[in-house]
Amino acid sequence: DWLFTTPLLLLDIGLLAGASQRDIGALVGLDAFMIVTGLAATLMKITVARYAFWTISTIAMVFLLYYLVAVFGDAVSDADEDTQSTSNALRNIILVTWAIYPVAWLVGTEGLALTGLYGETLLFMVLDLVAKIGFG
Repeated sequence: DWLFTTPLLLLDIGLLAGASQRDIGALVGLDAFMIVTGLAATLMKITVARYAFWTISTIAMVFLLYYLVAVFGDAVSDADEDTQSTSNALRNIILVTWAIYPVAWLVGTEGLALTGLYGETLLFMVLDLVAKIGFG
C-alpha cells in the first residue's frame, strides 16, 4: 500500500506548499524508487543483497526528506502564515515517522532480527497510523 499512500501524502503536501508539478513529480518518483528498493531488500534471499537494497532505499529516503524540506519549504515560504504552519506540521510528521521506517526494518525480522514478528508488526502498525492517519 505504500506505493499508493505515500505518493498521495507527498502530493497533498506539495499542493499545499504550492510546489511546481515538476518538483512534486520528482519527489513522487524518488518515493516510488525508495519503496521499490525497500521491497527488493525484503524479498532478497542473499544477505548482502538485502542490506545493499536497504542501503539504497535508505539513501533515497534521506534525499527525499532533504528535498521535502528544501524544495517544498522554499515553495511554501511565500504562502500565508496558516498555510506555512500547516505545511510545516505535516512535513514534520513525515520527517519523524518516515525516518523510523528503515530503523524498524533493520531491527525487525527482515534485518538483524532484534525484535520478533509481533514487535515488528506492532511497530509498523503504529508508524502507519501516525504517518498516514495522523497526516490526514
